[in-house]
Amino acid sequence: MTERIHVGKRVPEIYQAMAKLQAEVEKAAANAGVDQKILELVKMRSSQINHCAFCLDMHSHDALQMGESPRRLFVLQGWRETELFTEQERAALALTEAITNVATLHDVPDDVYEEATRVFTEEQYRAIVWEAIAINSWNRMCVTSHAPLPERAE
Repeated sequence: MTERIHVGKRVPEIYQAMAKLQAEVEKAAANAGVDQKILELVKMRSSQINHCAFCLDMHSHDALQMGESPRRLFVLQGWRETELFTEQERAALALTEAITNVATLHDVPDDVYEEATRVFTEEQYRAIVWEAIAINSWNRMCVTSHAPLPERAE
């Protein structure tokens, strides 16, 4: 893979602002009562769509550390074809896909919005939308920079 200019940590003011945004999103999600595992699924699904290996590595590791099932992570890309995901998780995944693919879809479809607002409170909905926005930003930074995977003990 071609080495590229890393646009993240080389501009510390902007990187720190993104990290602060991420911390605020996670705080809002916790205050709204969003299950942390849902946030990790949002991060994973967006990272799959955006082909961000760095974020997939990070968030699969984090999800497993939180007790997420490896089986659910293995089939995440085909979540619609399984019964392994809860109603809230399914709504969050559909919303994440719509937000991540907004350039193609040109909108979040009404049925996706309606299902998300049916199963989440307004505060939870906002937190999940912000999580999708944040991870899409991280994905774009890491993919553009060809961020290398960290060393991990296997």
